[in-house]
Amino acid sequence: MTPWIAALAALFIWWFSTGAILMLIKHADRRGPKARQMAVIASLPMLILGIWGYLATLDSTTVAAAYIGFLSALAIWGWIETAFLAGIITGPITKPCPENVPEWERFLRAWGTIAWHEMLLVGVMMLMILYGWGHANPFGMWTFIILFGARVSAKLNLYFGVPKINTEFLPKALAHLPSHFRIRRLNWIFPISVTVLTFAVACWLERLHSADTMGDAIGFALLTAITALALLEHWLMVLPLPDERLWRWMLPQEGTAPNQQHKLPKRPEDAHGL
Repeated sequence: MTPWIAALAALFIWWFSTGAILMLIKHADRRGPKARQMAVIASLPMLILGIWGYLATLDSTTVAAAYIGFLSALAIWGWIETAFLAGIITGPITKPCPENVPEWERFLRAWGTIAWHEMLLVGVMMLMILYGWGHANPFGMWTFIILFGARVSAKLNLYFGVPKINTEFLPKALAHLPSHFRIRRLNWIFPISVTVLTFAVACWLERLHSADTMGDAIGFALLTAITALALLEHWLMVLPLPDERLWRWMLPQEGTAPNQQHKLPKRPEDAHGL
């Protein structure tokens, strides 16, 4: 299998896994908190398989090991995201942010909405680095690191403000999150985010070009694809493209308009936003 097919496979896996998680949470969301808890419990085999696959392939350099390491990192990440979207692992703040609060309080409140989730991600990432650093197959470890770095960057951009924020797929348990977002033309961290991600894509492409084995080539192709997707997701915060259509057709229809459910609050400092 060529590296380019591996990159296309990464695109499909990203699209399908994202849609599957959203569909699971949306169906559970319509049935209440207990259903969301059951969805997280029912998806535990995904976490267990991810941990097993990650550890079992650390010393293998085959093509299959590169794929399994990549998929295992996605499985671990996917379970944590499922728990977050279900409202099980979020943070101590579960109410909307009041308007006109001082910036320091707004930051603390925003952190409080996701604190447990971020701490869990950091803990898991540190364990993956501890067990994976220096081994022959680092692709699962780097996949998780990329996902974590891109997510932190995306959250900072949402906090400081971007032109386009899609809240259509937010479940009821996270209905308070949009009150911590800002709509602005641009923020100071966005150029840094896209520059770092672009540099990372170039680095992975260079490693792909100089790979000695097919297993390494496949692994670096997967890392290139997932980093390029993270870069694309950042640009979708500023470009008027209907990216929500990628998954909307997979999800159950809501009784009320999504914009009414998760309407972004208007703030005085958003005067030059949309």
